[in-house]
Amino acid sequence: MMQEYIKELLKTSKADAWEIKNTTTEGWEFYFIRHKLDQNRVKHVEHTMVTVYKKSEDGKIMGGATGEIAPTADRESVEKMIATLLKQAELVKNPVYELNSPSEAKATIKNKGNNVSLICGDFIDAMKHVSETPTEDINSYEIFVNGDTTRYMNSNGIDITTSAPSSFIEVVVNARKDDHEIELYRSYKSGTCDRKYLLSDIEKTLAYGKDRLVAEPTPDLKKAAVLFSTKDAVEIYSFFADQCSAALKYRGISKVEVGKDFIEDVKGDKVSVRTVKELENSSNNADFDREGALVRDVELISGNVVKNILGTRQYSQYLGLENSFIPGNFVAEGGTRTDEELRSGSVLEIVEFSDFQVDPMSGDLAGEIRLGYWHDGNQVKIVSGGSISGNMKELAKDMYLSKNQAQYNNYKIPSLTRIEGVQITGISE
Repeated sequence: MMQEYIKELLKTSKADAWEIKNTTTEGWEFYFIRHKLDQNRVKHVEHTMVTVYKKSEDGKIMGGATGEIAPTADRESVEKMIATLLKQAELVKNPVYELNSPSEAKATIKNKGNNVSLICGDFIDAMKHVSETPTEDINSYEIFVNGDTTRYMNSNGIDITTSAPSSFIEVVVNARKDDHEIELYRSYKSGTCDRKYLLSDIEKTLAYGKDRLVAEPTPDLKKAAVLFSTKDAVEIYSFFADQCSAALKYRGISKVEVGKDFIEDVKGDKVSVRTVKELENSSNNADFDREGALVRDVELISGNVVKNILGTRQYSQYLGLENSFIPGNFVAEGGTRTDEELRSGSVLEIVEFSDFQVDPMSGDLAGEIRLGYWHDGNQVKIVSGGSISGNMKELAKDMYLSKNQAQYNNYKIPSLTRIEGVQITGISE
């Protein structure tokens, strides 16, 4: 086996530490025009990544370098690659740290349905049941399903193998009114096929396309409440999780402190975020992270109080966190409000952005509005255009969360998130 061959060469090299990550992928792909199959293909690929580490003579500094070794590489090629990586590693100057060591924990996650053909069949069958109309329908869709088997080894004796499916589907829908037509794009990442969510979201998207054709310009509201009810809200909760990262903490970018409030002077709902080893249908379910560390269920933030900092082995060791790991799944707990309460009063519910981002470091929030619903307390107006902006470090002080939750691949979050006082730049008439 290629990995064993590389392992023996690394053992006899001048590397002070090393890692091998071998991934084999069986993938099926389907391309549909409307509901007619245009083409499909099958792939089987293998990638072997090797990382070598070299310490300084005094043992205080360590550098690393990574390269890929082809499955067909001979002994001479592998030795040459390792020598090249060692020279590159010597140029990197990081404080020394130790790689993860083996854990006595046994695998507990049983990936259900790691059958690529079966998962593809589930997606294809689900798409056949989308409720279309004469004016709102499917333009095209593409399905990508992979079955990944990964073996990770390092110089401290870790040797683990994991297997899991990952899926990605892209959907383009059309909506028409008289001589006007609009096209909307959606993408969905998951483990296996979440049929109920997929059908529901595509059908909502068809309705959004219909509304886009009759939308009015977004009024210049200056500052108002904004309601997030789609996958874009994941960006908000990613900011909370990212601020609890060992890398951002070590670099001084994140100022959060364990045992202290994440945000001061909160008058809305207090955010709670935890990382979990397993979420149904997530593509990130795993017993171990990509560095061989044991994954566990851990509180990051509880009622606005920071509980833990997690991250890569390197930055965790710099911070003295010996039991850390790289999280894969996150749960943000529901809040205190019903959906009706969150939609009451004056609030702009935005369901479609051309782009929406929350900077993981600064907390700056920005997005261009493609479709929204302006609830003024008496009626609902369909709007489009303009943008929103603000900073989560301030906006999170006055944020309200629904009791209900929704899942988007590896994030389970409140289904509705209302933030007061967001800057809204509309379109002047």
